[in-house]
Amino acid sequence: MMMTRKFLRFSALAIGLVAISLWAWFARPGPTVQPRLLMAPMLNVIDPCMGAHAASASDASLGHAEPASECNREGGSAAVLIERTLSGLGPRFSPGGRFELGYTLQFPLLRLLRAQDGDWVVDHPAVERLVRTLHDVDRPAIVYLFSTHFGVDAPIEKALVQDPLNLAVTPAGPMSQDRYYAIDVYPWTFASTENDITRRRVQVIDAIVDEICRLPKPDRDKIKGVTLLGELHHLFPNFQAGMGFREKYLVSDYGPTSVAGFRAFLAARFGSVTALNQAVGADYPAYDAVDPPSKDIRTEPLKRYTEHIDSFAQGSLPISGWVREMPTGSRRPLWVRIYNDGEFVGRASVGMSRQDVLEARPEFGTADVGWRFDLDYSALVPGVHRIDLILEGHGESWVLMETRHVSVMDRNQTTPRDLPAKPLPMTVPGDPSLLSYVDLPAERSSYYFNPLVPLWHQFRASQVVDYLRYFDERVRRSCLAEVDTYVHQITPFTNPGWDVNKFAVDASLVPFGRTHLGVSLYGEPTYGTSFFDWYARSKHRTYGLTEFHPLRAMAPDEARIMFERHRASGAQFLSFFLDTVNPDGSTSVVRNQFSFDPANPSAGSDRLYNTVKTLLNE
Repeated sequence: MMMTRKFLRFSALAIGLVAISLWAWFARPGPTVQPRLLMAPMLNVIDPCMGAHAASASDASLGHAEPASECNREGGSAAVLIERTLSGLGPRFSPGGRFELGYTLQFPLLRLLRAQDGDWVVDHPAVERLVRTLHDVDRPAIVYLFSTHFGVDAPIEKALVQDPLNLAVTPAGPMSQDRYYAIDVYPWTFASTENDITRRRVQVIDAIVDEICRLPKPDRDKIKGVTLLGELHHLFPNFQAGMGFREKYLVSDYGPTSVAGFRAFLAARFGSVTALNQAVGADYPAYDAVDPPSKDIRTEPLKRYTEHIDSFAQGSLPISGWVREMPTGSRRPLWVRIYNDGEFVGRASVGMSRQDVLEARPEFGTADVGWRFDLDYSALVPGVHRIDLILEGHGESWVLMETRHVSVMDRNQTTPRDLPAKPLPMTVPGDPSLLSYVDLPAERSSYYFNPLVPLWHQFRASQVVDYLRYFDERVRRSCLAEVDTYVHQITPFTNPGWDVNKFAVDASLVPFGRTHLGVSLYGEPTYGTSFFDWYARSKHRTYGLTEFHPLRAMAPDEARIMFERHRASGAQFLSFFLDTVNPDGSTSVVRNQFSFDPANPSAGSDRLYNTVKTLLNE
């Protein structure tokens, strides 16, 4: 009997274990199936006819007359141009199932307006031609509602720029028209939606959406995403070279709408003006007396200390530079260790993109030599601090790269005194194979923390989000309500030489509403760690790559790893510039310097074209 009971208990246990094992087997999650990455190249960026042009005699002799007739004929579209161009790159679905080839259809909003009877009206034939392209092309598409500070050679731009209400304002007044290489830059403000630049954008978007909504549902289903406006950020003078720290600090927006908005922002945050005064150390009698920080304490008289602003007044001190081993040596990772008065405060990885360094030193062969660390100095004791920079990873010993002395100032501009410092770890001098430079901080530079400045930057960032939200809600009140919308933003934090607060885009890179993350990546962020490290810390689970270029030639195996990493990380689409192709194989327009094209050697674009073609066909 005892043996029988033991046997029964053992049998029951065995059956239970088998049942549990079977349940675990069937209940276990299946293998994760990664979705296809939609390759959605952007074809000829600002021409409503996608590169078609009036055929001249020379065009006809070269066989270039066809694109114009294809697109401009009655009932025509850019479909033939697009399909010819994409079919030369690859099939719709890659044989291995990892990629799908579609396109990004750009609607240049201001260029879709024309003068008529003293007003500006939508060029409906051009809109219809573009929307008809969605019907005629049997491929997925990203619809790009494009209107940024970059000019599109639209006649209305010359009229809009005459109205100060359309222009961003710095402490020196409304900004003037600028240039970025060969492109006009218009300082359109987004501090208000009650101005003509916004009304004209809305006018065209409404016409585009209405036309799209007339399409049959199968054609609307081809739209896999809508990107909003393009790069939207605050502006500053000298757009081509003024994104760093050395220029006179002038940023937007200081117009009346922004000033009033900032005061309302502070009132909502603090309630009473007494609470604000306690937080920032001021004596404002009322919120109407609060002006945004706009003066440099070093060169301008201040009524209150809280008027001070520069690139560092928010309390962050960027410490940055570049390092290059010649030759590459052991390929161990390099780190720059930062010490303040002998205390270790953190380290920065070497490998961020510095295109300026590569242009100056092409023998380096790579731009991935930059590094940056942002030191919070807002709570440091006033005085002269010693910043020591030690390189880790070059040989077996640490190398002392540089020592800089910086002055953290008090509100009264008291002459700072040297502060005591602890001894550093043991280091050795650098050798000739190690090349480096420290950009920031400058020796004997001074820093004034103003607690009102972080609040000003937070408000400026909220202006970016509010403007994008305004257009997102406009699109969602239509048949496109269930289509994913994306921002189309830059990522200034991936460039160690840029002052991120000038742009104030951080809040738009955080999830808001139903809008998805869309980012333009160039250089190291496409394949390195700076973007992926940030993305891993973010709350995003998917994203779109609205512009994309590694800025160097890549072999198929290396590019495959890059694309696969984006696909596995949640990228829904990837857009790169691509020129349309004529019947004879030539391109239709003057080549964009970033276009992937077999005849464009700029930044390895010809090899990247061939690499993408290889991946799409395997």
